[in-house]
Amino acid sequence: MQERYAPTEVETAAQRHWEATNAYLAIEHATLPDGTEKPKFYACSMLPYPSGKLHMGHVRNYTINDAMYRQLRMKGYNVLMPMGWDAFGMPAENAAMKSRVPPAQWTYDNIAYMKKQMKAMGLGIDWSREMAACDPKYYKWNQWLFLKMLEKGIAYRKTQTVNWDPVDQTVLANEQVIDGRGWRSGALVEKREIPGYYLRITDYAEELLSQVRDNLTGWPERVRLMQEHWIGKSEGTRFAFTHDIRDESGQLIQDGRLYVFTTRADTIMGVTFCAVAPEHPLATHAARNNPELQAFIEACRQGGVTEAEMATREKEGLPTGLTVNHPLTGQPIDVWVGNYVLMSYGDGAVMGVPAHDERDFLFAKKYNLPIAQVVAAEGKDYSTDAWQEWYGDKNVIRTINSGKYNGLDYVHAVDAVAADLSAKGLGEKRTTFRLRDWGVSRQRYWGTPIPIIHCETCGTVPVPEKDLPVILPEHLIPDGSGNPLAKCEEFLNVDCPTCGKPARRETDTMDTFVDSSWYFMRYTSPGNDSAMVDERNDYWMPMDQYIGGIEHAVLHLLYARFWTKVMRDLGLVKFDEPFVKLLTQGMVLNHIYSRKGATGGIEYFWPEEVENVYDAKGAIVGATLKKDGSAVEYGGVGTMSKSKNNGVDPQSLIDTQGADTARLFVMFASPPEQTLEWSGAGVDGSHRFLKRLWSFCHANAGRVAAAQAAGAISDWSPADNAVKSLRRDVHALLKQADYDYQRIQYNTVVSAGMKLLNTLDDAKVDGKYGDAALAEGLQILLSVLYPIVPHLTWHAWRDLGFADTRGDLLDAAWPQVDEAALVTDEVELMLQVNGKLRGSLSVPSAADKAAIEALAVTHEAVTRFLEGRAPKRVIVVPGKLVNVVG
Repeated sequence: MQERYAPTEVETAAQRHWEATNAYLAIEHATLPDGTEKPKFYACSMLPYPSGKLHMGHVRNYTINDAMYRQLRMKGYNVLMPMGWDAFGMPAENAAMKSRVPPAQWTYDNIAYMKKQMKAMGLGIDWSREMAACDPKYYKWNQWLFLKMLEKGIAYRKTQTVNWDPVDQTVLANEQVIDGRGWRSGALVEKREIPGYYLRITDYAEELLSQVRDNLTGWPERVRLMQEHWIGKSEGTRFAFTHDIRDESGQLIQDGRLYVFTTRADTIMGVTFCAVAPEHPLATHAARNNPELQAFIEACRQGGVTEAEMATREKEGLPTGLTVNHPLTGQPIDVWVGNYVLMSYGDGAVMGVPAHDERDFLFAKKYNLPIAQVVAAEGKDYSTDAWQEWYGDKNVIRTINSGKYNGLDYVHAVDAVAADLSAKGLGEKRTTFRLRDWGVSRQRYWGTPIPIIHCETCGTVPVPEKDLPVILPEHLIPDGSGNPLAKCEEFLNVDCPTCGKPARRETDTMDTFVDSSWYFMRYTSPGNDSAMVDERNDYWMPMDQYIGGIEHAVLHLLYARFWTKVMRDLGLVKFDEPFVKLLTQGMVLNHIYSRKGATGGIEYFWPEEVENVYDAKGAIVGATLKKDGSAVEYGGVGTMSKSKNNGVDPQSLIDTQGADTARLFVMFASPPEQTLEWSGAGVDGSHRFLKRLWSFCHANAGRVAAAQAAGAISDWSPADNAVKSLRRDVHALLKQADYDYQRIQYNTVVSAGMKLLNTLDDAKVDGKYGDAALAEGLQILLSVLYPIVPHLTWHAWRDLGFADTRGDLLDAAWPQVDEAALVTDEVELMLQVNGKLRGSLSVPSAADKAAIEALAVTHEAVTRFLEGRAPKRVIVVPGKLVNVVG
């Protein structure tokens, strides 16, 4: 074993060995040496987007997964850790427009570089299962399942109001609209009516919700709550306001009924207006000869259609001049157009009860609309001066000013109103969900082509299964003027598979959430070109542990759950939920430094470019540039970002201090679920620890060799107390590390490893038993740290000769706690005199109360503090303390 720790040499040797031995190849139904089948464990990190380089968030995520993989493999599990690439999407198109290279070339180049970085990290990935979303062999099955869903009616085509990014020329999902602007382009989002394909995820809403509550017990509670909120089950009443409003042809608009849904039917007698979405047929009708209303509706087209957008947008409206009839009183109710009403939610209309809904209250105050109180709470006075929370609290109210419904509580009032509406044929109780069907059409190039052909004679025709995949041409370069597929004749032109006439392919591609909804199952069935998944998927799935960022807690996980249930219903899988356990790792943070430039723009500086300025308490209050001493503003810590110059290049760290240093730091600095604040000093400290570990192994190689030559110790009873004490401490720390591995607290695993090294370094043991205890302790230390820092530990394990007797560290059996070593011959008790701590008392572990009392009263501290007086009594708390009272 060489004296100096050289990370590059150590890590290169380890990685070459793993690659030469195909160490990470996973096979189904692997067996133990005795022939019994190993229990399987599938641990998977969310696949990365191939942006070009790994960032420290990747390093943390994948090291968590890798540590889990390695430790479970040592414990006898058949473990799978695969990797792939979420390779479709807008970033590749944007990069292509800048660099004038096809997105495919940019993507494949990035994949190659990032894969090289992952290998440099020493990750135990089975690369034989690698997939990329842009590979036709993968996205063929996106297309195939889409066609199956089309056959079953789960997929369908419709026109709907969507978020349209006028710069990126594409539809945006709700979560891609931030403050009314596209998340990538920054352009003001517009509302547009666009035809596209949708998946009936709402058909699964009840199951998706119930299984969040009942089945996903291995998920973080906050993620479960986020899923519940997104699905959003509501019990309420859907009913109609009648009207006689007719279109140009004299036909009643929407059959003379304006439907709304409410969870507060008890307040129906307090309706003073109705508001409809700007796209509602009544709004369109009213705007025909009303330029002001036309302009308002056009203005409403600017901005997104998300609920978050609506919640923060100032509530504005205009009257239509139309009225509808109250379903119970027959009184005319004015109809307004409201910018806060979404056509895509419910029926695109709401009833306005300003006395008991805060949004309606503010709207009514703004436009001087009537406010009619119809519920009251005991001991509470109602006023229209300002909103009070009790106005809308259904749990404390009784109905008033509501005719036959007066005096009813919420439940009985809702029941009575719903019964009367039903009797009139105008409404009924109904359960609704906030969840909406999943729009999967995207007006962009770099994605899975939707397998549809448009024929003037036959209409929309599915691509025959034998013609899949529909190959996406990879040579196109977007220029920002829309989808380049619409100009690619070789892609567009095709014969109709039904009538044979010239036709055109669909140019929309699929939402990239489609790609990530089942990739983890494709890992289990690599190389199968004739089926989406096969019996190998039945072996590995459902996944035992999924690892990824909290930013994917809603849509990715929800869509993956839905996709799994569709596959189940089509007979492709045999389980309901894809992920048994979920870990959402925290972000990696770093300090942010900036200042405004002369033109008003913000200039960011790298942390290594500045010197911090501290206050009297040691808190950072500012900074100065090292090069000229000029002042810089300190912005606290935030997520690492290239744009803010506060990222850390993992490759640079690997090249200078080694992958094990990077791995050790990100595991030690914080528990996996919590954010991690980057610290250069912490990285240096991690590297120093590894050098110290290497030096200790080198310094004790001779003693380890002597111990191995002497043979294993089966009976430790003749060993002296120092050896027994060392073994007791070592096995106690092993027990703690074992427990921490089980609960995925790798920061305390590292802490246990550090304590183990200190314990071994401080031990004063010698002779046969001393050498054996030291060797045993080193085996345990290297085993405990191996999942975190696999390169150094693998190398040291081999060089110390442990591989000769215990095999390669990757598959060496996880060390077992020797419970006998934890049993001590003596117990140390706190010694008190008259209730005050005066020292400690060592007693035989088998000593009874009388023996402990006899030892205590003769102790030097008792004699000294009682000043010769005889003890009056002795109080013994077994295993803890003894108190001598005098």
